Amino acid sequence: MSIFSKIKDAIFGRKAEARPAPQPVPQSTDATTSAPTAPTFNPTPETVDVGAVLANLAQAKGGGGNYKTSIVDLLKLLDLDSSLAERKELAAELNVNAGDPGSAEQNIALHRAVMQKLAENGGIVPADMRD
Repeated sequence: MSIFSKIKDAIFGRKAEARPAPQPVPQSTDATTSAPTAPTFNPTPETVDVGAVLANLAQAKGGGGNYKTSIVDLLKLLDLDSSLAERKELAAELNVNAGDPGSAEQNIALHRAVMQKLAENGGIVPADMRD
């Protein structure tokens, strides 16, 4: 199993703990009746509020460190191996080539890549975790 799959499974497996709030679709006007249509919310089966899941997990564990920007703290929060070897493998898996292995530059790039990949897989990732 890939390291990203472990991360995704650890977060998406907890989706029942933090469901996203329904987001209504902006109202539009029906061309034939000029009456506004009702807002709808159509989440996919894989939709999960990543920020809420991680916040709940951090609260349950008494903090969570700096999981919003640190790949090491994120992995620790998820009870996954945060060793340099694992981060090197994750970098290869996600094609992250920023900085030297284990450097702050690479760790920041890894965190961003993980959040981007979670978003691509149905995760709702807050802005403060994407940048």
